[in-house]
Amino acid sequence: MSTRREPIPLADGTAVPIAPRWHWGRWIVGIVAVAAVGWAVSIVVLNPRIRWNEVWHYLFSPNILNGVVVTLWVSVAATLLGLVLGVLFAIMKLSKNPVLRWIAEGYIWFFRGTPVLVQLIFWFNLAFLLPYITLQVPFTQIGLRWDTNQLISGSVAALLGLGLNLAAYFAETVRAGIQAVDHGQTEAALAGGMTRTQAMRLVVLPQALRIIIPPTGNEFISMLKTTSLIVVVAGNDLMTNASNIYKQNNLIIELLIVVSIWYMFLTAVATYLQSLLEKRFGRDRVRLVRGSGFSQQLVRLATGAVPAQRRRAARATDEEAVS
Repeated sequence: MSTRREPIPLADGTAVPIAPRWHWGRWIVGIVAVAAVGWAVSIVVLNPRIRWNEVWHYLFSPNILNGVVVTLWVSVAATLLGLVLGVLFAIMKLSKNPVLRWIAEGYIWFFRGTPVLVQLIFWFNLAFLLPYITLQVPFTQIGLRWDTNQLISGSVAALLGLGLNLAAYFAETVRAGIQAVDHGQTEAALAGGMTRTQAMRLVVLPQALRIIIPPTGNEFISMLKTTSLIVVVAGNDLMTNASNIYKQNNLIIELLIVVSIWYMFLTAVATYLQSLLEKRFGRDRVRLVRGSGFSQQLVRLATGAVPAQRRRAARATDEEAVS
């Protein structure tokens, strides 16, 4: 219900203004909240023990900027790896093959049940379990061999640990997106001559991606901050490089402020891009309803289906020819 703000006209033509109501409780709570926030900020900003000149000095130092680049690279690569594997395990979980379904459920249960920190340390110390990684043709001496210590660096361990862990969460997101597509879409595609693989690839997944991709932005934003755990495996990311600096000069709080500023900046940029992504897929849903969606065009090309307008036009042409 909206609040009336226009004056009330009386019978004699005069207008009686409406006096706004003062919500004293809101003002009191707002003033208290502003005072609490100001007090908390002043503890950091006005604290004489924090050397702000060192914060600005290290904010754009080469080591910090290199750490930002590594953080972005690991975040993007781990998110892509998690998305690809998430789609695969989601399809396996929805499969009618019980073996594939059990494997997918076991993978999701294991990686969602173990902490990310444990997984990072495991991959970084994989050499204790497998000193060498060998790919060999069975019953022959033909193959390749790598030293695990040289192969699994800090960045590779971070990519494996974060990407494989994220795949377990993406699998549930993708599964929910696939199941949100009406089952009649699959039945219609099968009736049109498609195989189940073609129906999944050309009909179900294009529609499910409009549901899956927007939450992917949330996962990427979370991944940006989760990369700070790479410090335990020395992956040359932002947090690792900052910790290496403050171990030498003991400027712990100053370097943590630098790291926080960069993480907040990257999160703000990723949040803005996520909003653009959600708007983009919102418009795509409208186009799909109007009949110009990309997935519908793929279905028509694959099945040879003819739009209803073309069928009516062809029918009218045939009737004129007969008459």
